[in-house]
Amino acid sequence: MLIETDAPYLAPVPHRGKLNQPAYVKHVAEEIALLRGIGVDEVGRRTTENFERLFKLEKLGR
Repeated sequence: MLIETDAPYLAPVPHRGKLNQPAYVKHVAEEIALLRGIGVDEVGRRTTENFERLFKLEKLGR
């Protein structure tokens, strides 16, 4: 799973009606954490690991 903001006219709540932007990714991560019953830090860790694996990158900042 990755989190992105490619839908320019579909910003997450509480920014619905505004242009989407990368800063709003945190709201998506918070909702994923709520739905999965895990902390937002865990969502961040897992999605970062997925990003690194997908793009074959070395660990980012770790």
